[in-house]
Amino acid sequence: MKYLTIAVVIGVLVIGSYYFIKSSPTDTPTELSVVVEKDKNPATTTQVAVEPRPEPVVEEDKTKTIVGTSVENRPITAYHYGTGETELLFVGGIHGGYSWNTALVAYELMDYLKENPNVIPKEIRVTVIPVLNPDGLTKVVGTADMFKKSDVSTSEDILVSGRFNAHDVDLNRNFDCDWQSSGTWQNKVVSGGNKTFSEPESQAFREYITSNTPDAVIVWYSASGGVFASNCHSEILEETTAILNVYSKASGYMAYKDFDFYAITGDMVNWLAKNKIPAISVLLTNHTDTEWNKNQAGIEALFKYYAK
Repeated sequence: MKYLTIAVVIGVLVIGSYYFIKSSPTDTPTELSVVVEKDKNPATTTQVAVEPRPEPVVEEDKTKTIVGTSVENRPITAYHYGTGETELLFVGGIHGGYSWNTALVAYELMDYLKENPNVIPKEIRVTVIPVLNPDGLTKVVGTADMFKKSDVSTSEDILVSGRFNAHDVDLNRNFDCDWQSSGTWQNKVVSGGNKTFSEPESQAFREYITSNTPDAVIVWYSASGGVFASNCHSEILEETTAILNVYSKASGYMAYKDFDFYAITGDMVNWLAKNKIPAISVLLTNHTDTEWNKNQAGIEALFKYYAK
């Protein structure tokens, strides 16, 4: 009996050891993995923290700037070409649809720069505001964007009305040089606004100039055929005289020290001169041609001048 009891004890110990060894882990895990299972009972579902996704980075579009909007809320856009420190600003369409060819020559310049980016010297950045009076242009051609000659209205009344903005103000009489509320255009009386810079279009241009201070400004008008210096009751800036002569010689337009066909009040380029910014007016010969070849020659001559 004694030996039977001892045998039973030994048997129990052997069997217990076997199950203990079998249930023990034989390998040490090298990586922890966590599995989260969804509980069927929503009240006991485990909440897992999720890292928030970073906001997408939106790069600034350095090819254009919305400088403001018109009375009828159309954008006034400046387009940029080149990356140099010297900024040359070209402006068209201040007289909207009446001088639609001044907007079209600006668009032709933009196409030329897109197709020939290497024409811009590394020292220069070119900015083009093709349409400063988008509401006036839209009256005549149906858009403030690129258009064709065939889009132009043949109504003389519509053409004349397109010279003014939607407040019926002549924007080239709204700037702070000899400003008057009533201005002159040829033999007509036109509105210069109720004060200087009363119009959103002229305000937009002023803000761009004061924020960027371009090195030279070239503004297209029509029509008399010539390049005109700017000044506001002071000596013409030396740099203005220089670019006047450069553009005139290359393009074939006659150079004039001032515009004296009739009295001008509130003129934009003269306001630029008042603020010591070199500026010239390029008056196309008529109201129907862009005279691109002449203007291309003048523009490229300016590039060479400022690349020195």
